[in-house]
Amino acid sequence: MNVTHVSEQAISFAIWERPQMRQALAVRDIATVYLLLQRVGVSQRRIAALTGQSQSEISEILNGRQVMAYDVLVRIADGLGVPRGYMGLAYDDASQAMAGPLAGFQDDADEDEQVRRLLAHAAQVTIGAAVATVDEWRQPLARVDTPVPAKIGDAEVEQVETVTQSLRALDYRYGGGVCRDAVVAQLAWSQHLLQATCTEKVGRRLHRALADQHNLAGWTSFDVGLYGAARRHLARALEQAKHAKDPSLAANILYRMGRVHLHLDRVEDALRFFQLGQICAQDASCELTVAMLCANEAWAYALLGDERLAMKSISRARDEYARADRDTAPAWVRFFGDADIAAASGMTHASLAQTHPGHLPKAAELLSNSVRNRDQNMARSKVFELIGLATVQLRLGEVEEGLENGNEAVTLVAQIRSVRTIDRLAPLRDAAAERRHESGARELCRRIKGLQIV
Repeated sequence: MNVTHVSEQAISFAIWERPQMRQALAVRDIATVYLLLQRVGVSQRRIAALTGQSQSEISEILNGRQVMAYDVLVRIADGLGVPRGYMGLAYDDASQAMAGPLAGFQDDADEDEQVRRLLAHAAQVTIGAAVATVDEWRQPLARVDTPVPAKIGDAEVEQVETVTQSLRALDYRYGGGVCRDAVVAQLAWSQHLLQATCTEKVGRRLHRALADQHNLAGWTSFDVGLYGAARRHLARALEQAKHAKDPSLAANILYRMGRVHLHLDRVEDALRFFQLGQICAQDASCELTVAMLCANEAWAYALLGDERLAMKSISRARDEYARADRDTAPAWVRFFGDADIAAASGMTHASLAQTHPGHLPKAAELLSNSVRNRDQNMARSKVFELIGLATVQLRLGEVEEGLENGNEAVTLVAQIRSVRTIDRLAPLRDAAAERRHESGARELCRRIKGLQIV
């Protein structure tokens, strides 16, 4: 999709129809709304003028400040030209019109009246008398919470754990955009279980299950670019993991906090999270988690240009990994296997190559191994590794191989709902741009650009 033209009065309605934008509006993640607007050429100054905010307020929101006040949310919606219903605010005339014939189905009517209305509506639809539009179907139905049991045991908690595992598998394979809403919706129900009575043992297990569900909600939020939501879910996850006395899960959550900030180029902050995670992982005596955190610590040191500490951390990561037993490791860290230790090592060498080019061949070798050993159910991880490998190959002058792997990565990115994968294409685009005299490199740049503005 081409960049949408910004008028003098408001912003084209087409922007609000983009899936990522609709998602951000639905959860009132104004920081992501403003970030997406900037990506299509709307400046902070223009946003400020349309919403009646100062540029310093815009900057604060982009840096994580939440917008909670109803009147401010309304002013933002009206100023930008967003239908209020998209943000769950009181419907304006336009969004009220979209409510359509279902507006009459209210829970305050008795059952006979509800049945009568449903039968009348069914008859109209069946004979073609009721006219509905796609715009009407986009509007959410009124939310009604599913009842929870008054008393729970291990069976109910196991159901929460099983759902989390299933949704995590979808995230690994298809990206957070496929399952994030489902995770958040399931979490809203799961939290209600805290109101039920249970034994102390079941209660501790429930807090652990909820911590992991918040962990997944934070990770999938991160994957679709909802950084504020990611931080909130991960913070709650850490609290509940500590309450449940599960240092292994706490370590995993701290790892994910680190990855969020590594992606946002807050490398020193990421390093602190990884180091805090190591404390918890050692308390848990979980070698696999220690290995994962040390490998990511090495990557952070490499990005900071510290070759000695990066090599020290990656060496420790390999030693811990060699001692680890994946079969007995908790579900949230069991994904970390041969391909992952090779990928983290490869990215460490690739990052060091920015200042020490001699690391490039080793980076290419390790990233090739990770791609070759990658489980097909971990499609997003394979994308990251292909991007890293192609970038290194282009920098080494292995143009044909680099373009082949780069194009495969771009093809897979288009099939995965993950903002992170699109963001991570930037170094590959830069490496291809340096080879712009070759038609294949120019075409790869064109394909990447097409993904970055969708």
